Amino acid sequence: MQGKKKIAAAGHICLDITPVFPANTAGTVAEILKPGRLLHMDGVDVHTGGSAANTGLALKLMGADVRILGKVGEDTFGRIVGAVLEQHGVRHGLIRDAQGSTSYSVILAVPGTDRIFLHDAGTNDTYGPEDISEEALEGLDLFHFGYPPLMRRMYEKEGRELEEIFRKVKARGIPVSLDMAAVDEASPAGSADWEKILRRILPLVDVFLPSVEELLFMVDREAYRKIVQRAAGRDVTEVTDIRQDVAPLAEKMLEWGAKNVLIKCGSMGLYFASCEVEKQRELQTVMGLDAEAWAGKRLFERSFRPERICSGTGAGDTCIAAFLMGMLLGKTPEECVRLAAAQGACCVEAYDALGGLRTMEELEKRIGGGWEKN
Repeated sequence: MQGKKKIAAAGHICLDITPVFPANTAGTVAEILKPGRLLHMDGVDVHTGGSAANTGLALKLMGADVRILGKVGEDTFGRIVGAVLEQHGVRHGLIRDAQGSTSYSVILAVPGTDRIFLHDAGTNDTYGPEDISEEALEGLDLFHFGYPPLMRRMYEKEGRELEEIFRKVKARGIPVSLDMAAVDEASPAGSADWEKILRRILPLVDVFLPSVEELLFMVDREAYRKIVQRAAGRDVTEVTDIRQDVAPLAEKMLEWGAKNVLIKCGSMGLYFASCEVEKQRELQTVMGLDAEAWAGKRLFERSFRPERICSGTGAGDTCIAAFLMGMLLGKTPEECVRLAAAQGACCVEAYDALGGLRTMEELEKRIGGGWEKN
């Protein structure tokens, strides 16, 4: 590797505030969060959140030269976000909006259940093509964008402004990767035409990295509702079938133009599918990939078993970081998917998105040591 890989982590950024529930907390969510009840907590974790921060800082930990291109207000939360990024030695490139407020999330990681998010989009809703400067794109090896469903201008007008960002990036010969986020059906994003948005932007996307739940909601709402009903309050991935539910989604995304698709399937693992060799040769030119090795793959990697489970905060973002870093370092698809699964498992061993992460060398050592899978 000639020097550090230069990556821009753009898109959604916020401040994550996670109250820590005592280890002996028991009961259903309704019982634990019963109105009028006083809960004694074990402190609080305050960290940067959102795709730009989570994936960007994970890439920094794994050896990349990272620019974080998020948008914040000139307020207390914005100053905290900037200070945290600077503590990690990241050239953050934050866009400051004096008229807006910094986005934040209160994350309720109740033991025994999936997380509950109380989220304010803040300045993420005003993020647009004008916020991506030519200077910010200088010398990049990869442009990663995350969470357009949580950024109003990115899904309005059938995704035209997101397309504009990607075209600006691709015009400079920079590969594009894209992560998604869960869509609240009752929110404005829930009424967006996600099939049209995806058909518009995926031909510009080299690596597409959604979760199965996000993708089902966007492209097959009827199937999504059926699987949610089947889950009966459990995590959707617990009742998802790789062959019947996940693989067809990946094929559809390839048909719509994505070159490589990594679908996050929660505690089950990760499913990867890639396009034919002719399209992979485009990435061979700009990323140095072995087009033959990356073409026509269909892989499923089971999750590694964490030593403890604290919180799923950032697990998807950080597993993505390991996958992308592996690609940039010239590793095979099999190695990249395995590294992604490993980093995701490390992430859940801490309450925040970064506390449990490992370097690439540490991940490979842990995998090579016979780490057990689910």
